[in-house]
Amino acid sequence: MKEIYLAGGCFWGLQAYMDLRNGIKETVVGYANGNTENPTYKQVCTNTTGYAETVHIKYDENEISLEKILADFWKVIDPTLLNRQGGDVGTQYRTGIYYTNDEDLTAISASLAREAEKYSKPIVTEVERLKNFYPGEEYHQKYLQKNPDGYCHIDLSL
Repeated sequence: MKEIYLAGGCFWGLQAYMDLRNGIKETVVGYANGNTENPTYKQVCTNTTGYAETVHIKYDENEISLEKILADFWKVIDPTLLNRQGGDVGTQYRTGIYYTNDEDLTAISASLAREAEKYSKPIVTEVERLKNFYPGEEYHQKYLQKNPDGYCHIDLSL
């Protein structure tokens, strides 16, 4: 099993979208790369903790590649928007790719370079080694499964 952490605005939609991919075995929403321990959603929303709403993805590389996961990720975000996606605004809604295995950086960099060719504006999606990750509160986990009419800026049909 391999893992990657993706931030793409509100984590509800990104989790639901990634859960539809064959080969994705587990997703957990939470908060990545901030500067406090055990943050709450309320704290993250103050824009003072440094956290991004992030989805921790565990996948079977024999069924889906990191390249495919990233290609799908790019389909549902605007990587040129700083600190916002859809109607969500704030530093916690920034886009990011957070890795734990240095070997993944080659695929991430190549994917980013391919994506950059599609835009005239610079891509602002962070690419960083994962510093920390705290799972979000239970009511955020699989939120759109629990609340099918919940807000989502992501087109889940892509």
